[in-house]
Amino acid sequence: MKNCCQSIRRWAFTAGLVVSTLTVTTAQEKPAAVALPEGVTKVASVEGITEYQLKNGLRVLLFPDPSKPTVTVNITYLVGSRHEGYGESGMAHLLEHLVFKGSAKHKNIMQELTEHGTWPNGTTWYDRTNYFETFSATDENLTWALDLESDRMVNSFIDKKDLDKEFTVVRNEFEIGENSPQSVLMERVLSSAYLWHNYGKSTIGSKEDIERVPIENLKAFYQKYYQPDNAVLVVAGKFDESKTLGWVNQYFGPIPKPTRQLSKTYSVEPTQDGERSAALRRVGDTQGVAVVYHTPPGSHPDYAVLDVLMDVLVNEPSGRLYKSLVEKKKAAMQWGWTPALHDPGFAYFYAELRKDQSLDSARTAMLATLDEVSSQAPTAEEVDRAKTKLLKDIELLFKNTDRVGLQLSEWMAAGDWRLVFLYRDAIRKVRPDDVLRVAQAYFKPSNRTVGLFIPEQKPDRAEIPDAPDVMALVKDYKGEEAVAAGEAFDVSPANIDARTKRGKEANGLKWALLPKSTRGNSVNAQIQLRYGDAKSLTNKATVASLTASMLERGTKTRSYQQIKDELDKLKARVYVYGYGQSASVQIETSKDNLPAVMRVVTDYLKNPVFPQDELDKLKQEQLAYLEAQKQEPQAIANNTSERIIRPYPKGHPYYTMTFDEEIAAINAVTLDEVKAFYRDFYGTQSATVAVVGAFDENAMRKTLTEDLGNWKAAKAYTRIPGSLFAEVKPQTQAIQTDDKTSAVFSGGMVLPVRDDDPDYPALAMANYILGEGMLNSRLADRIRVKDGLSYGVGSYVWAGEEERVGGFGSYAIFNPENGEKFDKAFKEEVERLRKDGVTADEVKATKSAMLQERQLARAQDAALASMWARYLSKKDGRSFAYDGDLDKKIAALTPEQVNTAIRKYIDYTKMTLIKAGDFAKAAKKGKADQQPPAALGGGSKN
Repeated sequence: MKNCCQSIRRWAFTAGLVVSTLTVTTAQEKPAAVALPEGVTKVASVEGITEYQLKNGLRVLLFPDPSKPTVTVNITYLVGSRHEGYGESGMAHLLEHLVFKGSAKHKNIMQELTEHGTWPNGTTWYDRTNYFETFSATDENLTWALDLESDRMVNSFIDKKDLDKEFTVVRNEFEIGENSPQSVLMERVLSSAYLWHNYGKSTIGSKEDIERVPIENLKAFYQKYYQPDNAVLVVAGKFDESKTLGWVNQYFGPIPKPTRQLSKTYSVEPTQDGERSAALRRVGDTQGVAVVYHTPPGSHPDYAVLDVLMDVLVNEPSGRLYKSLVEKKKAAMQWGWTPALHDPGFAYFYAELRKDQSLDSARTAMLATLDEVSSQAPTAEEVDRAKTKLLKDIELLFKNTDRVGLQLSEWMAAGDWRLVFLYRDAIRKVRPDDVLRVAQAYFKPSNRTVGLFIPEQKPDRAEIPDAPDVMALVKDYKGEEAVAAGEAFDVSPANIDARTKRGKEANGLKWALLPKSTRGNSVNAQIQLRYGDAKSLTNKATVASLTASMLERGTKTRSYQQIKDELDKLKARVYVYGYGQSASVQIETSKDNLPAVMRVVTDYLKNPVFPQDELDKLKQEQLAYLEAQKQEPQAIANNTSERIIRPYPKGHPYYTMTFDEEIAAINAVTLDEVKAFYRDFYGTQSATVAVVGAFDENAMRKTLTEDLGNWKAAKAYTRIPGSLFAEVKPQTQAIQTDDKTSAVFSGGMVLPVRDDDPDYPALAMANYILGEGMLNSRLADRIRVKDGLSYGVGSYVWAGEEERVGGFGSYAIFNPENGEKFDKAFKEEVERLRKDGVTADEVKATKSAMLQERQLARAQDAALASMWARYLSKKDGRSFAYDGDLDKKIAALTPEQVNTAIRKYIDYTKMTLIKAGDFAKAAKKGKADQQPPAALGGGSKN
């Protein structure tokens, strides 16, 4: 789903949402001196990143990386929900939406973003708002992006007519978060923890403020904060530094420095003087307990120590909370995080329980573990493990220029971009006694929010330090040498094919090796094992998935913990998952560490021991997840439509189970079944392996031959064909989900189409115009932009790679009260596409967008590895020549071809239309003429 904004509405519901860790230490030659345009000064240069400043106060960070043909332009305004006043909650985020509505020189920003094939977005959080575009590295794209951002900095329309439509979209986004009890619980806990500071309020704001904000107030907020002296521009990727600095000065330099003076926010959260509590009662199938402590800001030296402490507590499977809650079966899952904020922030912990687990027992165990860490210092092993993991994440991040360009926003908001290097250096110095000191200073009962108020004669309160003088911290900081840059790789299909070596082992394993110089010597690999046939895999979908997930949980020589520790020390990310007829392993690491990583991976592929206790924990995790999905509108709508549109028979490996069926299936799986499945089906005679990046080709060939080239499964693999095309009788359902403020639509139909059919490119373009292409697609333009009914709406197509069976689908989220309006708008747009077709201008613009997006995708090494692993298994011996041919066909498309494909394939009357939401509540609140939950398109209710 592509959205123009992504506010951190769910309070960063995973610990990695705001990455506060970075590193890299590989040497590289010093860059040539950059000529400074008149009025531009150089501020500092650290590890390949250089800061300049324009006369008007704009700070500019240039981070050149010629190894990948992409550029990211990211502009960060130092304004977020922390800066909002009374009655202004959500204003920063609402403004973010309106800045996409057009400016003096760029009246249709959505169309321009599409035409330039960008990966764009905007985000709002406590301390900042940012807008970014990642695109193919051309001078034309770069100058366009700089012109766009400079123009909408001061010339955005911020019109009443746009606000009148967009506030309902933002309100719908607000309602999405209200669907999640876990998200709302975090909101309640943080609002209880903070009495005055805005960190206790969600960034998206209150629904009432969103609905009532006067346009004059919003425009004044924009004119105050959206100025060059309150912004930091980052350009990261493949570009000429001197030319780019000149263009930055050309586009941003003429904007005058404002005469107003920005005052600092001065709300200070008082020291907490006793435990506070929060309770939430809503519909759901799981329970949760949360604990939050006040902590120092991200610029404080204690912040790095806190991050280590968090990992000591929540790491899976070594974390103290994981052991006291998950291993002792008091909770199904747990996690925690502490964001790097400008002002004193927080540390948040959460545990999720199934209904049959005791909430009181989990709460007691959680608090006991958190109290215990203040009296029992962590071991050197615990601290080293945490540091290794955090530093690994830093190093991997800095090897991806796109990620670095965006993550710098968080550190700029905390005080200065150079804080990231100070944070990294501080992590390296953390010792067990530092962790104990920090735990004792902040993890006090009087400083947390959970449970009841308990009187104390001598309160023991945590004094939270203010942010230090950041400029003094970063002054004269030089850092380490920047990571080595890779080659300027040509991502054309012809070059990818020419650079890739393919081969086959004696047992049938096929491989593709694409060695190339990469930033930081990074490398990505994918292993895909294929197994079984339709008969042997009947009724084994669940045990197949669990078997794949169990591979990394222990071998004959390594425990689950040892595997995790070794991969962290090797600075590797490795994921294992299974579905249908395959188990896949995705690997991201560096050239030097790849051989050792492969030894770990081949060990757990070939020598797993399947511990009973690990299977029990895995089952609990999956059961908790499924039980949480049972009342979520999105999960219900998607599950229902999938079961109708792709009606495989029960027991088939690709059959879509109901939630209750899947829960029963997981409960029924035994350890003996997992072991038997592994013995029968695991081997590499039908496997594919793809490696892309910096690696020793001879060493990899040796690994493939000696470790994987002679391994055979007991049972042979025969590909299960996709269902032969047969039109599915369309259904329409409106499913009642109680106490959910946002409704979800999921619809689609099967199509007789294969990805090499002559009319497939035209079908793909038709879908892009209808609903895949950013927010100027027809569905988004009508349903989101003009009618303001949905935060997210779009469509997609898929085509078979072997059989001629594919499909067309669509999705949307909306307020249940707007159900009938959504039904009408969706039906009208799909039927208008079929009736009126597309225009020559639409086809011309879409060609550029699709081709640039496809080139952007080929610039990702992980994507290349995944595609090669898939292509190697195809009967037609597919290579990237297929992609090159598809590009040519897209470039040659005419409106007539697209319109012919539309009328051949896309038919509203043949679509299954499913929506789920609290329609009963909406009916009660609605107007007198509002009907009960109506079926989409006027069909029968269900």
